[in-house]
Amino acid sequence: MRCDTGATAHLRRRGRAQAYDRRGAALNVTQSEASAAIASLEERHATKLFHRVGRGIALTEAGRLFLTEARGVLARADAAETVLEELGGLKRGTLRLVASQTIAAYWLPPILAAFHERYPAISIELSIGNTGQAAARVYDGKADLGIVEGEIDNPALAHWPIGEDRLSLVGAQPFGDADIDVTWLRRARWGQREPGSGTRSTLNSELRSLGVDPAALDVALTMPSNESDRTAVEAGADVAVLSALVVDPAIKAGLLHVAPITFAPRPFFGLRHKERYRTKAADALLDVIGLQRR
Repeated sequence: MRCDTGATAHLRRRGRAQAYDRRGAALNVTQSEASAAIASLEERHATKLFHRVGRGIALTEAGRLFLTEARGVLARADAAETVLEELGGLKRGTLRLVASQTIAAYWLPPILAAFHERYPAISIELSIGNTGQAAARVYDGKADLGIVEGEIDNPALAHWPIGEDRLSLVGAQPFGDADIDVTWLRRARWGQREPGSGTRSTLNSELRSLGVDPAALDVALTMPSNESDRTAVEAGADVAVLSALVVDPAIKAGLLHVAPITFAPRPFFGLRHKERYRTKAADALLDVIGLQRR
């Protein structure tokens, strides 16, 4: 049987949104067009993919099963379209990029600006997540290139150093002549990023190298972003280890103070799937990053 990829794409969008009007407006697709495409798919295969209750929708079990396969099909279709677009060089196309939070918010923007100036016809789709989430998008084919803060233990993904950062231990009060030793680290009240965060992974590695078990820390708050962690520290709730890119403005403003402890530079890593097509747009971005680092 032949599967209509257009209708399949509508199903994927509806499956994510679970509502017609809101998502359809964002896609410039009317409710009637989306409904007709999905109804055609259901009729052709004699299978109900959605429960319809008033103006709302919900995936049926068959819809959930099909959506899983549809995502893979459409990812491969997107990759095929990219290959065709790039046959004519970098005159048009899309770069699907994913980056972890620190990189996307602080390190990457000037690089993307330089890339856009050089390749104005290439659009960029940037997704943001923690290191684990970014690696998953590259593995699943939803991103051509990833840039993350932590190392990834996945044999299907190539990863290599692409930049670096430094971490700072910060608090709302001056540290004075405090001796930041193992005892101090164990007694401090901490704020941390969530599991899967590259910042948290790097901190844990640094603590172990100092002889401190990360599980033994007194963790008061676990926060989902750099900004929420930094704001909690500024309010005096705890201390935290965060990227210098994140905390330097607050340090200059006198809102945060740096502890007298030095951490090793933290590398940023590029991520690619070893077996997927290497897009010219991703290669071009890597060239721009190389120029920025000189």
